Amino acid sequence: MKALRKFLDQQKPHFIKGGKFEKLHSFFDSIETLMFVPDKVTLKGAHIRDAIDMKRTMIVVFIAMMPPLLFGMWNIGNLHFLSLGESQDLWTNFLYGFLKMLPIIIVSYGVGLGIEIIFAQIRHHDVAEGFFVTGLLIPLIVPPEIPLWQLAIAVAFAVIFGKEVFGGSGMNIVNPALLARAFLFFAYPGDISGDKVWIADKADAFSGATPLGDALVGNFDAIPSVFDMFMGFIPGSNGETSTLMILIGAVILLATGIGNWRIMFTVFAGGYIMGLLFNLWGANDYMNLPAHYHLVMGGFAFGAVYMATDPVSGAQTTRGMYIYGFLIGMIAILIRVFNPAYPEGVMLAILLMNVFAPLIDFYVIEANIKKRLKRLKAVTTN
Repeated sequence: MKALRKFLDQQKPHFIKGGKFEKLHSFFDSIETLMFVPDKVTLKGAHIRDAIDMKRTMIVVFIAMMPPLLFGMWNIGNLHFLSLGESQDLWTNFLYGFLKMLPIIIVSYGVGLGIEIIFAQIRHHDVAEGFFVTGLLIPLIVPPEIPLWQLAIAVAFAVIFGKEVFGGSGMNIVNPALLARAFLFFAYPGDISGDKVWIADKADAFSGATPLGDALVGNFDAIPSVFDMFMGFIPGSNGETSTLMILIGAVILLATGIGNWRIMFTVFAGGYIMGLLFNLWGANDYMNLPAHYHLVMGGFAFGAVYMATDPVSGAQTTRGMYIYGFLIGMIAILIRVFNPAYPEGVMLAILLMNVFAPLIDFYVIEANIKKRLKRLKAVTTN
């Protein structure tokens, strides 16, 4: 590490103002910040010293995404070979999935970080660490057969219109990763729906439909067992299939204090209660699907743990977090059951509540103000 630090110190003069590569200062700064703790300190005004900064926060989230990422790589290979009627060992499955996901990850980071560096250089800002998480979230919520050129366009759209037009990291009103997924669905629905996209190079005779796809067409007998869906032995987006791996990531986020348990809990609670209400209604077979099935199908668990808890686009007040999460869970199941054109409702539910999160916080704060004014009035009259 000392050799790397010495090398960066030798190159740094070329990237500061007056150097021959000064136009690439933001790029160099992002590399240096990634490798080492920044040497900048506050020179004036009050400030707080804390062991947690944005870099450490993003690293923890990055680590929490490793369980679904690694399992997703294995699952891609496992489903591929199963479709061909073959059974391979763990490492063969993993290697196949790794090689399938690697180009997706490279395109996501290459396009996204490239655009962020350009905007940072134009604004003379530092490159924020936020995309190190977003750049991995996007590959986890797309299918293994997504065309790379479509992914590149979606990432560019999400970074420019989801972040940079609002001022960059910390200013975005919606989750950029979900915006990329929504762009892909509405712009190229043929390549992100259907059975073939969920299993890499699958045999035509093998059914590659996801559990949500089977439920959509009323083929409820083909839905896998709760155990298989919980473990993740099913087709789906690269990192969304295994609820177990996602919950391991949730434990990491909660144990380190990075994740918000209020939002996670209320998303699951809202989805489960909505499922129970549909069970009571029972107007069709989809409504009769046991409520707990919804929690392990599709991207519900992934959205609850990694997407809804985004501290920038989510609710900020304590009471608002409960309302925000609960509505996400309920709306997600509502969309699944009543919208035949879109079987997965988690993405739309989170994006919708991202937009309404400031309004929720506004009314929570207004209610607190009125409550305190009423209390003050009661004290003064006495």
